[in-house]
Amino acid sequence: MIAAARLAAFQAAGVTILDPPTTFIDERVEIGAGTAIHPGVTLEGRTRIGADCRIRSWVRITDSTLGSRVHVNDSCVIVDSVVDDDGRIGPFAHLRPGSHMKGGCHVGNFVELKKTVLGEGSKANHLAYLGDATIGAGVNVGAGAITCNYDGERKHPTIIEDGAFIGSDSQLIAPVTIGAGAYVAAGSTITEDVPAGALGIARGRQQNIEGWADETRRRRADHEQKSVVSRQKSE
Repeated sequence: MIAAARLAAFQAAGVTILDPPTTFIDERVEIGAGTAIHPGVTLEGRTRIGADCRIRSWVRITDSTLGSRVHVNDSCVIVDSVVDDDGRIGPFAHLRPGSHMKGGCHVGNFVELKKTVLGEGSKANHLAYLGDATIGAGVNVGAGAITCNYDGERKHPTIIEDGAFIGSDSQLIAPVTIGAGAYVAAGSTITEDVPAGALGIARGRQQNIEGWADETRRRRADHEQKSVVSRQKSE
């Protein structure tokens, strides 16, 4: 009965709760007017959500602060983190404790942040892990990029300065710094600092072996034929 009364009070204050029976809002939670809460949402602890936000289905937010006009897509988990105004999260994103998305950031599907600051307007839209990182403004993090922050004994920091571009499927082996405006080529394993404005590339040179595929198929077919003949003789 108390929970139902709290939901009704939020609705009276201008919060849209689309399906109250499937929505849980803790007694310490604060929500601004104009925010819409979709079915299946859980808001726990000292969570504060600003005005005009949209929290879509199956989201859990615990002890976190969201600014205004933040859009959290389906099936995200946000714990002990801060998201400033106009942030976009998910679907299927995970903000672990100590994460801070500054204004206008985008964190997309299957992206995980842990103890990471993402600067204003920066984006990590697909399949990335960013841990123990300080990331500047206007940075683009490509699909599959990761900060390798743990060496088996200790955690190490990664610094990515303003305007840098981190190519897809890159590994940044911490501790490492990517300078302002620098590029990291897709598929690189970066073990040393990349200076501002430079291109960091660390991958094997491509080699094409002509006829390899056809020769491999021919050998396989010969082997299979010999196996058939051998079985027939044994019978």
